[in-house]
This record gives sequence, structure tokens and C-alpha cells, in this order.
Amino acid sequence: MISTLFRTKNVEQSIRDTEEPEQALRKTLSALDLTVFGVGVIIGTGIFVLTGKVAKENAGPAVSLAFVVAGVVCGLAALCYAEFASTVPVAGSAYTFSYATLGELPAWIIGWDLVLEFALGTAVVAVGWSGYIRSLLDNAGWHLPASLGGRDGAHGFGFDILAAVLVLVLTAVLVVGVKLSARVTQLVVAVKVTVVLIVIVAGAFFVTGANYRPFIPPAQSAQAAGTLKAPLIQLMFGWTPSDFGVMGIFTAASVVFFAFIGFDIVATTAEETRNPQRDMPRGILGSLFICTALYVGVAIVVTGMQHYRDLSVDAPLADAFKAIGHPWYAGVISFGAAVGLTSVCMILLLGQTRVFFAMSRDGLLPRFFSRVHPRFKTPHRPTVLLGGLIAVVAGFTSLSELAELVNIGTLFAFIVVAIGVVILRRTRPDLPRSFRTPFVPVVPALSVCASLWLMLNLPAETWLRFAIWMAIGFLVYFLYGRAHSRLAPQEKPAPTGPPPPSERNDA
Repeated sequence: MISTLFRTKNVEQSIRDTEEPEQALRKTLSALDLTVFGVGVIIGTGIFVLTGKVAKENAGPAVSLAFVVAGVVCGLAALCYAEFASTVPVAGSAYTFSYATLGELPAWIIGWDLVLEFALGTAVVAVGWSGYIRSLLDNAGWHLPASLGGRDGAHGFGFDILAAVLVLVLTAVLVVGVKLSARVTQLVVAVKVTVVLIVIVAGAFFVTGANYRPFIPPAQSAQAAGTLKAPLIQLMFGWTPSDFGVMGIFTAASVVFFAFIGFDIVATTAEETRNPQRDMPRGILGSLFICTALYVGVAIVVTGMQHYRDLSVDAPLADAFKAIGHPWYAGVISFGAAVGLTSVCMILLLGQTRVFFAMSRDGLLPRFFSRVHPRFKTPHRPTVLLGGLIAVVAGFTSLSELAELVNIGTLFAFIVVAIGVVILRRTRPDLPRSFRTPFVPVVPALSVCASLWLMLNLPAETWLRFAIWMAIGFLVYFLYGRAHSRLAPQEKPAPTGPPPPSERNDA
């Protein structure tokens, strides 16, 4: 029984499965499409919200360095993802990679984790998008009824109609085709990046040098020390409490890291890429580099425009322009945030359906969901199912506390992929690798340590909810997935007719 839990699906079989007519996805994506997908999902609420929060509470103007640290952590994971996605160009991302290296049960765990991560991420972003749209409508004098604005409606009941409609519309776009999704994303990303560049260029004219002093505020020391478990750090590194101003940067990095979540979703589209061996590394690493540069630029400008103690937590970019007497820019930023969240929501939903599709194709979930649309060549059944469920969740539920599950799920996936790269190098050195993670096993080991460290900074409640979801996943696997897996031994039919001569008793 133990051996069946860790049975692996070899890479060649995974690739052959993608060639079955009823399960084959259409290969239409280029390196540009993948880069746009990555930028589209990474640039979202993080750049529009988290900058002010971490500047006020942790790092001050040094929040720009926190973005660099978080970018480096994601870069370590991105190098591992790039090797796997180009070597095993199959839908499913970390789920597929772990199936080829760690075995079926670890693959199921990571797949189950990714389904939760992407579902909650889609719902949370949809609710955030709804808030921006309602704000813009209010400014225009149009007001939605309270009962259609979410849980704060009349008599404590409400349905967030805007969030639900957004998810349903994006579901329809994904059913029609991933290439259409890429075209929509390109338009949305163009608007979003333009708004970010406006913030950087226009804001640069209002930067005051005095706002950068002190660059690493001593006032942050006490909070940074408490957050990062000062006694442990002092014991390990010999640092004194006066050094914890620098540690505030790392505390901030553990927060702004979540502004980078999403580049791994690019790997879920490997099967729909025309030349995955060449384009996957370009899309993953290119999108991460572009977003890191934009994040650092925005952080430098905003903390220079307004003193970090005065920054808004809810809308730091827009409110910084309001504070200096330029509300027009604030309106443009709010519009850009609303448009930007549209692409984030769509790509999260795209990633989830591809993971679900890969799991059903392997038999761990009902094979009913592994058939593609005869015309559009998209996994329409899981797309419609998950889109409908997420629309209901986004309409009825406030997910602010559950949003941290997205973070722990992503970090867990990073750890699995980094370990998988080392294992596959040892077990299958013969596989052609168009991109190779440098300095193996050092880079994967650093990626594991960095991801685990950030996971340890998450609240205990998040770990508890994550454990509950994993426990449910174990039940589903042992009650259904293990027996229906395509790797499960097939029962031979009972023999019919007379026994062969050697087995007859003619005495």
C-alpha cells in the first residue's frame, strides 16, 4: 500500500496524455502571451495597497528594499519553475511536476492545495474589484442598492452582484478560448502598466528628499523585533535589538511577497504554449523581472511624495496624489486598479481550471471533467463548474481572513517544486532540458529555506485552516482518487468458459 501512495507518472506518459484527441488543449500561446499573463496576475492589489501598509508598519521608505528581497525569493522559485515547465510541458504546474518526481500522494496534496489557493484568490480579487467599481460608481452619482453590495447589505444580508457577475463573465471568456483570454489580458495589462508608469513618472516630480529621512526608521525596530521573534534571531546571528531596524525590511518582505503571487500560474499553461521549451522560461522569468522593477519604482516614488507615517493603508497611491493636491491622478489610479484586478481574477481562474483538468485526466478526480470542448479545445466542464462555485462564494462571503490561505498554499507549492527539481535531476538525468536551474542543489535549497521562513511568519489560524483543508483532501483521495487513478492496478476480469486442460481433474 505504501508503494502505491508514491507511484510516479513518468514524464513520457504525461506528455502522451496531452496528445489524446479528446483531452488535447490547443497550442496557441507565445512567449509574449506568457509574459503578459504573468504581469497581468502579479500586478494587482499588492502594488496598489501593500506599499502603504508595510511602509507605515515595518520598513518606512526602505519598503523598496523589501520588494527587492521578496523579488529575490520569488526569483529562486521561478528558476525552479522554469526548468520544470520547459522539461514537462503539461498542464497542472506544481501538481504535474510533483507527480513526476515525488509520487501520487504528494501530487494529490499539492493539487488539492492549488485548487484551494486559486479558488480563494479568485474570489478575494473579485470582491476587491467590486469595491473599486462601487467607489467609481459612487463618484459618478450612481449607487447600487445596499443588498447588492455584499454582506453589509440591508438587515445583515447582501449579495455582491458585481463580484459574481465578474467571475461569470470571465468564465465565459475562458470557455471560448485561452487565446481570447490572452488578447483580453494584453489589453488589460496595457492599461494597468500605463497607470503604474504614470504613478512613477508623474510622482517623481513631487518627490521631497526629506521624506526619505530616516530611510530605515528606528521607530520600526520594536515592531520588527517582535514580529520576527527577536530572541531567536539574536541567538542565531548575535544581533542586538538596535539592529532590528534592518530586520524590519525582512518583516516587510514577508508581507509584500504576496504581491508577487501569480507568476507560478504561467506554468499551468505549458500545455497550451507553442514552444514551451523556449517560451516558458522567458514568460516566467520575464514577467517576474518586469513586476519587480515596477514595484520598486512605485515604492521609491510614493514614499518620496508623502512621509511614510502619513501614507494611507487602503489606497496609498491614490491618496498620496490627493495629499499633494492632484485628485485627477487619484481617479486614474483607482480606474487602473479596477481594470488591473480584472486580469488577476481571470488568470487565477485559468490556473485553477488547468490544475483541476490535469487531476481529472489522471483519474484522481472524475474523468468527466477531462474532456475538452470539441470546438474551442478548452476544459469547459471544470471551467463552468468552478466558475459557478466561485461566483457564489464571491457573492455571499467575505474572505479577508481566508485570503491568507492563498499565501500559505503558494509557498507550499514553491517548496515542492524546488525539491522536485533536485529529485528529477537525479532520477531522470537523460531528459532534455532547454533551461536548467543554475547551481543545483544550492538554488533549490535556498528557495526551500526562504519559502519556509515566510510560511513561519503566517498566523497560527492560517496553519489551522490549511490543515483542515488538507485533511479533507486526504479523505477524498483515499475514498476516491487512489482507486480511480490511472496508475492503479487494473482488476482482471474473471475467467469464463471451461478451465484449460492443465487445470482439469479427469481422474
